[in-house]
Amino acid sequence: MLELLQSLKISLLHTGFAKLGKEWDYDNVISPFVRLFYVTKGTAKLYHNQTTFNLKEGYMYLIPSYVYNRYKCEDYHEQYYISFFEEIRTGLSLFNLRSVKYEVPIQNEDAALFKRLTTLYPKRKIINNDPKAYVHQPQELLAFNKKHAQNSTQRYLETQGILTVLLSRFIENEAPNTTNATTTSRIPDVLFYIAEHLTAPLEIKDLANKYHVSTDHFSRIFLKEFGMRPNLYIQTKRIERAQLLLCTTAYSLEEIAHKVGIENFSYFSRTFKKITGTTPGKYRKNQHLSP
Repeated sequence: MLELLQSLKISLLHTGFAKLGKEWDYDNVISPFVRLFYVTKGTAKLYHNQTTFNLKEGYMYLIPSYVYNRYKCEDYHEQYYISFFEEIRTGLSLFNLRSVKYEVPIQNEDAALFKRLTTLYPKRKIINNDPKAYVHQPQELLAFNKKHAQNSTQRYLETQGILTVLLSRFIENEAPNTTNATTTSRIPDVLFYIAEHLTAPLEIKDLANKYHVSTDHFSRIFLKEFGMRPNLYIQTKRIERAQLLLCTTAYSLEEIAHKVGIENFSYFSRTFKKITGTTPGKYRKNQHLSP
């Protein structure tokens, strides 16, 4: 587990300070990156993971990647914000390894870290307050990060330190969704195995054989432990990987389908639309619109 945590990679996208009013009212927001808010004044509402959060002064808020969320401000509020990609070596998210809190009180040094990041990157602010426009030319931003790491090692390391500290405030020292110790011990590394083999054929019967149980029993265990059937989980993870590749690479749609383990492009397109509500081509086009 420690080795996996040590492989955590964080890539900054945006950071800035915003003054927001009643126009901050958006629904059906799903993004392939993580967002952090620090509210300095006023109130607003945020909904995700079946929970409504009343944003208030002096608190930080976390929105993981690939979760449905919505926003609403009935009056006025001010916030510092950060968006970034995070990934573990296997292609998993940190949120697959640890439970998280979504609301935590700000600490004095944390407030300074938000302000410091906006000072380091004054041109990373969001021009369009619509959260759906947050992914603005991520390929260019990630290319800038790479160039920046080569040209300014000190600032690159400081950025990584700031993001790691702020993210750490939300992480708890326990695995997520651990509802049954016996069940967990039966399939302890199945998520890692799936993540590392997304590009290969993944049959449920083969996964069941790996853990020496019947296919039906494996599916029941998986559903109880992770909240969905294994086939749907595999589909979802492949499409999440495809979303990331569509945002951050220049691979063709067909190449991306192959890279996430789906050889039939028509099936890839249908599955992508079923899960995201849009086609791969439209998804990529929307992510590259200037805000």
